[in-house]
Amino acid sequence: MMAFNALSDAGLPFDLIRSEDIRQGILRDYTMLFVPGGWASNKIKSLGRDGVREIREFVDKGGNYLGFCGGAGLATLDGIGLLNIRRLPTRDRVPSFSGGVQLRLNGHPLWAGMAPETPSVFHVWWPSQFSTNDQDISVLATYDEALPDSFSSDLNVGDVRKILGDWVSLEQSYGINLDPLRLHDQPAVMEGLCGQGRVLLSLVHFDTPNDAHGAAILKNLWKYLAGTSTHREYRPSPLPSFRATKVVDLRNMLNTVQDLISFGERNFLWFWRNPMLLQWRRGIRGLEYCTLYGMIKAIADHADRFPFDDPSSLDRLQEVARMVRSFQEKAERVLLLERQALQDGHRITYDKSDNPEIVQLRAELFSTSKSYGGMFKKLLDKVDAILFDLLLRAA
Repeated sequence: MMAFNALSDAGLPFDLIRSEDIRQGILRDYTMLFVPGGWASNKIKSLGRDGVREIREFVDKGGNYLGFCGGAGLATLDGIGLLNIRRLPTRDRVPSFSGGVQLRLNGHPLWAGMAPETPSVFHVWWPSQFSTNDQDISVLATYDEALPDSFSSDLNVGDVRKILGDWVSLEQSYGINLDPLRLHDQPAVMEGLCGQGRVLLSLVHFDTPNDAHGAAILKNLWKYLAGTSTHREYRPSPLPSFRATKVVDLRNMLNTVQDLISFGERNFLWFWRNPMLLQWRRGIRGLEYCTLYGMIKAIADHADRFPFDDPSSLDRLQEVARMVRSFQEKAERVLLLERQALQDGHRITYDKSDNPEIVQLRAELFSTSKSYGGMFKKLLDKVDAILFDLLLRAA
């Protein structure tokens, strides 16, 4: 949704495609494939062997590949291997950095229009880190300084700099690398050739909400990789008034996820960083909750396009509404238990807790996988199917 909204606001032409479309050969109709953020491991599972082969052939024959964050990770040797780049292991990187960061830019059409006096400030959201010794791969930008309003895990960078001056004691306490200086001079944007195609990988989210600099770079990317600067208007619908009785399930579903987000806010477990992303306390799975909220809100934003006269579509919506209510009940219980554990001074992570009930509820909701599973994945897949159909209608 971040990518959809950013490209729509920038007026850039694009089509939405799914893994199954790729497996069926749809890439032959395009010059560029853009893979936005999200877990690379889940993307590989969804693509399957045939989808991976189609992407490889597409690029090898001259198609261009653009990947942001997880979409960049997908193209590395740890993914489908379009470029001779690896991701650093978690122990060697800063695994939970997010927010504003200044980049050092190397000459490239990507940065066209960036005035020399303009700070090259962009945003990253919990990125991986790149590593390569391949001299044929170009580094287009490296990390410079993290902005004071950025975060490392749940710690504000500016506050730590001002009060403590260093990250040594915090890294010992958290058990992970936290100091943003570890990112300094590390590659943030890279480019290389794969067969006849270009592959441009960015750990930076140029699709961050309300990022004017990012929007300008998106336009440069479309011109550079897709060969077009043609603009196309996409406008999301305003939130509907829900006057019709047919939309009661959609209204209730939106209210339920709004209540869930409010529950976390009033229990001091998270707050909003921007219109789409939460900042959560260490040990809480905040990304999953804001993802669910953002997708259901997007369904509501496009509700005027929902086929309410189609019985099968209504059945799907009602099923999701029931699943959301069930998810909310379990999620609020585990969140309150997690808050109590944090209050009692227990160290919890996304997969570890001394409380057996927390462990059990988390396994039911998300599985024990870091990239999520369980009830959340089943719910998200159904939400995704509804949302995808609505976004196609919006396009």
